[in-house]
Amino acid sequence: MNLTEKIIARELLQINAVKLNMEKPFVWASGWRSPIYCDNRITLSYPNVRKRIYESLTDIVQEKFNTANVIAGVATGAIAHGVLVAEALEKPFVYVRPTPKTHGLGNIVEGHLPAGSKVIVIEDLISTGGSSLAAVDALRKAGADVLGMAAVFSYGFDFSRRRFEKSDCILYTLTNYITLIEEALACGYIATQDMETLKQWREHPDEWK
Repeated sequence: MNLTEKIIARELLQINAVKLNMEKPFVWASGWRSPIYCDNRITLSYPNVRKRIYESLTDIVQEKFNTANVIAGVATGAIAHGVLVAEALEKPFVYVRPTPKTHGLGNIVEGHLPAGSKVIVIEDLISTGGSSLAAVDALRKAGADVLGMAAVFSYGFDFSRRRFEKSDCILYTLTNYITLIEEALACGYIATQDMETLKQWREHPDEWK
């Protein structure tokens, strides 16, 4: 665990971008019941947090993907983060829709993307990995060379990790679920007895009641 992981996890908790509730679980769009809900869009409303996130994502691009010449954001949550990274690096920006536009040109990738562009994808949240990797696939079909992805937060599910490996997509995240619940315990957001419940949920989120 590095310092950035701990700081960003703590800030997500402080601004209520992450909510933890073992008694009244949240229901995700997938139908899963979960003791945690993460909404990283809230970070955009806090200048100091927003700046730390885009600067940290920028650092990843510079250190791990320094040949990237285009920054791509996944709609809609990562568009703003991606634009800020692109601005910091003075790189072109595109974004990827979840589905093709239903009118006009029917685009799924919006913006100017020359064939062969070396692209780094910015994402706000990795859960199952399905929508994130769909964006990677869309960029590849558009002729891009996707170098990898940098995201704000990941739940760290094993099946998600395997999906990224199968898709040959390198993933780096600023923080993650384990770091977050450890910071939640250290800061008093949860009690010691809650830790086992939260760890068990991550192992089998589709079976949790």
